[in-house]
Amino acid sequence: MHVAFFLLLGASLVRFLLRHPWEERSPWIVALSGALAVLYVLGPALGSRATPRRIAWLVTVVAVWMLLVVLAPSFAWCAVPLFYTGMRTLPPRAALVLVTLLTVFVVTAQVQLSDDGFDPNLIVAPPAVAAIATAVFVHAQRQADRQRALIDDLIRTRRELAATERREGTLAERQRLSMEIHDTLAQGLSSQQMLLQAAERTWDSDPSTARRHVRTAGSIAERNLAEARRFVHDLAPADLAEGGGLEEALRTVAGRESAAFRVDGAPVRLPERVQSALLRIAQGALANVREHADARSAAVTLTYLDDQVVLDIADDGRGFEPAHGRAAEGGGVRGHGLPAMRVRAQQLGGTLTVESTPGEGTVLSVAIPLSTTLEAGP
Repeated sequence: MHVAFFLLLGASLVRFLLRHPWEERSPWIVALSGALAVLYVLGPALGSRATPRRIAWLVTVVAVWMLLVVLAPSFAWCAVPLFYTGMRTLPPRAALVLVTLLTVFVVTAQVQLSDDGFDPNLIVAPPAVAAIATAVFVHAQRQADRQRALIDDLIRTRRELAATERREGTLAERQRLSMEIHDTLAQGLSSQQMLLQAAERTWDSDPSTARRHVRTAGSIAERNLAEARRFVHDLAPADLAEGGGLEEALRTVAGRESAAFRVDGAPVRLPERVQSALLRIAQGALANVREHADARSAAVTLTYLDDQVVLDIADDGRGFEPAHGRAAEGGGVRGHGLPAMRVRAQQLGGTLTVESTPGEGTVLSVAIPLSTTLEAGP
């Protein structure tokens, strides 16, 4: 629109100078054309909002243009860019009044320029141009408003989605931390409590056994301290942090619980989060065996198959009804126990199954797809 205005203004001035030799009004025409050009250049600096300064500028531009049209009707077509300037600046009703006023001046100027008498096109064409210009502007404005509303909706939706993801991430992290604490610190503290209670009961009758219980409790406390420090560092299991990989960590955990350990198949390097999850599941399962199963023996088996890695923890204890999630003979699966293990397996795309019958022991099996673990990375 800016380029069109200056082209129309220059063409109108050239037409006037070609059609009319230098005369008394010529200096005024040139001066007013220059003034109108300068005023129009100043417009963008005032912005597009209907501020008092912007409205005063628009009134001045229209007034100078009207004076030019009165002196030289050939400047009438400069009104088309002014249509858009007025509609962008003024409220709808005021803009419509301005467009009507400019159209009247254009029609009057065209009639004055006509040398062949009355021509209906001179009456119809300017209002038609004004109507088309107004319709185009209104349509473009509505499209812009819809696009702006759509962008606002997208931004709002993106913010809501980001907030939801943050909340879900927070909840997932809380759940993960609760499982980590349950599988390490809580179980260790529970074991210490049981050992210290046993030591207290045998302190007078069997001092050597009581001291052994106290030493074992101290050893568990030392491991718990290592776990707590590791929590602060990166939440990785302390047994894994000592090196040797998952097999060595499972062997160490099984040895502490007097359980057998075996590896079947060709070991592959698993991501740290998979190793951590399998180790935590083994710790939780062995803790349940120790506290609830009343088992004589337990075994941990890590099996590498072609498409998955499987961890089995079996015991010959009292067993329970898996469907009810409670141990036989009044025992129980503590708080996070099996649900926490199942969540860990599901987070890695795996499954957890429990086979148990009252009086016949329990087998807990976790299967993690190798394709998922290898794609997960470290």
